[in-house]
Amino acid sequence: MPTAELTTKIPRTRFSPTTKTIMTATTLKVHLLQLSCHFTWDLIDGEIDEIEERLQNQLTYLVSERKYMVYNLLAYIKHLQSDYTESIANLNEAERNCLSTSNGTNCELLVIYGNYAWVHYYLNQLEESQLYIDKANNVYKELKQTNDPKDIPEIYGEQAWSLLNFNKKHYEKAKDCFEKALKEAPQDPEWNSGYATVVYRLEGFQNFKTPGLKWESLNLLKRAIELNRKDSVMKALLGLRLQDLKRTQEGLINIEEALQQTPNLPYLLRYVAIFYRRAGMIDKALCVLKTAVSLIPNSGFHHYQIGLCYRSKMSEKKTLAKSDFKNIKTYSREIQELLQKTIFHFKKGLECKKTHMYAYIDLANIYIEANEYKKAEETFQTVLSFTNLTDNEKQQIHFHYGNFEQFKKKSEKEAIRHYKEALLIPGTFYNKQRCEQEVKKLAERKITRDPTNASGFSLLGFVYKIQQKSADAIKCYEQALTLDPHNEEYLSNLSELKLAI
Repeated sequence: MPTAELTTKIPRTRFSPTTKTIMTATTLKVHLLQLSCHFTWDLIDGEIDEIEERLQNQLTYLVSERKYMVYNLLAYIKHLQSDYTESIANLNEAERNCLSTSNGTNCELLVIYGNYAWVHYYLNQLEESQLYIDKANNVYKELKQTNDPKDIPEIYGEQAWSLLNFNKKHYEKAKDCFEKALKEAPQDPEWNSGYATVVYRLEGFQNFKTPGLKWESLNLLKRAIELNRKDSVMKALLGLRLQDLKRTQEGLINIEEALQQTPNLPYLLRYVAIFYRRAGMIDKALCVLKTAVSLIPNSGFHHYQIGLCYRSKMSEKKTLAKSDFKNIKTYSREIQELLQKTIFHFKKGLECKKTHMYAYIDLANIYIEANEYKKAEETFQTVLSFTNLTDNEKQQIHFHYGNFEQFKKKSEKEAIRHYKEALLIPGTFYNKQRCEQEVKKLAERKITRDPTNASGFSLLGFVYKIQQKSADAIKCYEQALTLDPHNEEYLSNLSELKLAI
């Protein structure tokens, strides 16, 4: 159990807080909840061990004047792990780093003081906790002379950065916080880069084929680069977005320039590899990824990307095998080797990053190619059990699971169940239209096989209902009811549709 002696003396302050009568734990909690820090930002739904490892890698490889933010978040992670000795140690480092780079306003210390206060509170060191509450309040008093203390870009920026690092469900809130930080400090390179990053990631959840979709991140990334020409990661993200817009050559220029700047930065290499792989430059992508893995061996993302590269090479071999029967045995052996390499790296990626949804889908599908249906089923079931999936992710899982049931297990009933689950998810995502097509084909097949089968008309009515073609849906449900007059499901859907009209 740590003691107050672990905290550092503040070498530079404009105030000398005086400790009044020590508050009770209950009263202290009220004051603590008013502080803006990691303990009051609702940071939830994250894989703590993965986040900790990522932050440790950032301390090794990322260069930033605001490195104190990494130590600050690490202190909170250590609290979640009930390791208060390390929590205090990370706060000491955060404070030391902050004081060495501070612009003299003490604003950056506010979150650190808040975290200190909370950690000492959990250690039942109430006097020390109150001391840091007083220190934070004194900084606020100083700021009141020139600013509204509620509009402090350093706090909004650090909150946004922490949310961005914690979990994808926090991205919208992170975006909002970055916007507030930039409203007060529009030229800040760190907040501009963070804002461009979160918008880029949020765009990744959208349907790329949506007509008229505007890529807001494009100009944001360009602005971030203008403010910090050394930010190679922003250049790589810009390269990828240009690639999305079919401006591949222009994107490649940014990628090559970024790679020349920081050839051994793992966070850059992941994006460079994605660009190369999507451009069909698989060997170059693998070369880059192997460098990245040598730097961060336990990176789930890098192993997953390696798996994708081997899967691409496997597809190439299959295509060649179809036109070169003389060497079919050689191709078959090479295909099997690439198949096993793909499985290995997908599994390795999931060992390192247990919540990587796309890796689960791809692993399940590669198990299907390997005719390991039981493992595929277990993989789909595992990822479906996750509680933090986005609607887009749920839809993708059900679509691929439905394909597995329909085309491999030959179970129309289960396939329809998964397709319908996908279509009932609100929002228009990439796989929605594909699900509609599959359900419609299954419905028409049922009707063709047996025109007296009410379920075929009901299923077709369901598709029309999803497509908001009410008149067509009503006709289908009426036909289904004619064939099965006492079916409550058909009657309920028909009544709902007519009431809506």
